[in-house]
Amino acid sequence: MMRTVAFLAVLGQGAWAMDVPSGQPVTLQEVLVDTLGQETWLRFRFVAPQIGTQALAYDVVATDMAHLCTALALPYMAEYALTGDMIVVSLADRETEFGQSDPDVTQFFEAYRPVDNTCIWEAL
Repeated sequence: MMRTVAFLAVLGQGAWAMDVPSGQPVTLQEVLVDTLGQETWLRFRFVAPQIGTQALAYDVVATDMAHLCTALALPYMAEYALTGDMIVVSLADRETEFGQSDPDVTQFFEAYRPVDNTCIWEAL
């Protein structure tokens, strides 16, 4: 069972825009802190308007998600004194409300365990 225990908003649109290996524009939409069983999951939700195209299919943006975990999620956790057992990085081609289904939105997700200041990919 998922329960959102905190919501951290980013002030000012584009405040957490990131450069990623694919070169696509990526902006942090929000960070959610959830409790799943005995674990704390940190969900870093990004908007990446160009995903889902032939040029930016999943195999290309998977590298972007790993980069976002290392280059943004880990420093964000340190800056805001967050701890978590799992980091989920998601990319959507437009802003969406968490938990709401929209078949017209392209979304990609990856999960990582933060270990020794690195992101270890978790096959879920």
